[in-house]
Amino acid sequence: MKRILSITAAAFMMVAAPALAGDTPAPEGAAVYFINLSDGDTVSAPVKVNFGLAGMGVAPAGTEKEKTGHHHLLIDRPPLGEGPDGAEELTYGIPADDHHKHFGGGQTEVTLDLAPGQHTLQLVMGDMNHVPHEPPVASDVITITVK
Repeated sequence: MKRILSITAAAFMMVAAPALAGDTPAPEGAAVYFINLSDGDTVSAPVKVNFGLAGMGVAPAGTEKEKTGHHHLLIDRPPLGEGPDGAEELTYGIPADDHHKHFGGGQTEVTLDLAPGQHTLQLVMGDMNHVPHEPPVASDVITITVK
């Protein structure tokens, strides 16, 4: 039984190793930002979010090309790298759930159906494996109010 667990763990590490990157360098001066939203804005639902990017290109997830990445949108959660799972998302990749939206197809906008009230948003670039670049290319966290 012990041998089976060791073999299983070794196999997992070989498969997971590429996703443990965290070493994809960010181009100097790269920045991601919201084009159509600013901190403190009051908006109506549905909320259209346009992603801006400077100093690097957009490429779909799984594409290995220098100075590129794809967008992720963090919704109603602590800033990238903070909170209970913050350190893990910097090393192992950004999870996919209601608070972490992936745009691995290279999309540069989304329309969100957010409930009325305050919401926080942050854009983050991820490498081919959804791991943030080093250093992370992330926007400031903004707070919007949906009426």
